[in-house]
Amino acid sequence: MTGNDPFSFPHAPTDIRLRRAEKVLEIAFDDGSNFSFPAEFLRVHSPSAEVQGHSPEERQVVAGRRNVGILDLELVGQYAIRIDFDDLHDTGIYSWRVLYDFGRRQESLWAHYLREIRDLGLSRDP
Repeated sequence: MTGNDPFSFPHAPTDIRLRRAEKVLEIAFDDGSNFSFPAEFLRVHSPSAEVQGHSPEERQVVAGRRNVGILDLELVGQYAIRIDFDDLHDTGIYSWRVLYDFGRRQESLWAHYLREIRDLGLSRDP
């Protein structure tokens, strides 16, 4: 198995809470890490092929999702969740590895996203 194999990730979530009204997903991992993700962050960083493409050159910048919410979560095996967003995006599979990485790098990923939409003349607003 490779180092990126989602089945071999050493950390598992111990708690996953969807706070629909606040548009936040909270995840606690077995190493004591706790992450709180705004729905907008998860939507614009979706690991789906629709957003990420099949190569870095194909990646799409998703703007206008400031008010996006999460409708539902679906467990995918024992290694991920699929998130149904209220803008009808539902193809991203968020592995525990991806979510853990997002949590560790959330601040820098968000800052990069804000620079990217600014440089492209886009907005977080619909």
